[in-house]
Amino acid sequence: MKFLVDMPLSPRLSHWLAQQGHDAVHASDVGMERASDAQLLQRALLEQRTVITADLDYPRLLASTQAEGPGLILFRGGNYAEDEVVERMKAALRTIPLDELAESIVVVEKSRIRRRRLPI
Repeated sequence: MKFLVDMPLSPRLSHWLAQQGHDAVHASDVGMERASDAQLLQRALLEQRTVITADLDYPRLLASTQAEGPGLILFRGGNYAEDEVVERMKAALRTIPLDELAESIVVVEKSRIRRRRLPI
């Protein structure tokens, strides 16, 4: 699976994902630390990556354009420690089949994980 981790989350998440065998990059690793949300979504779509973020603007952007991708994993519900992000990501990957991530918005909260198919 291919992931693009957005700036609100630590590069540690992309490193952990890579250790698990995924193709994962952090926005800062690919020169996108100052990119707009729309630019990041476009790059993720071109590279067939699922975006992982804590930025609440992404679902609105996908909804306003009725986009079918890229997939999105959104961490909501407060501040997460780096270890907590990794643990919740593990839970999300156990819960949602990998082949469905590219066509979904997955909302990861401290107590639950929800999935909604794209477009919305």
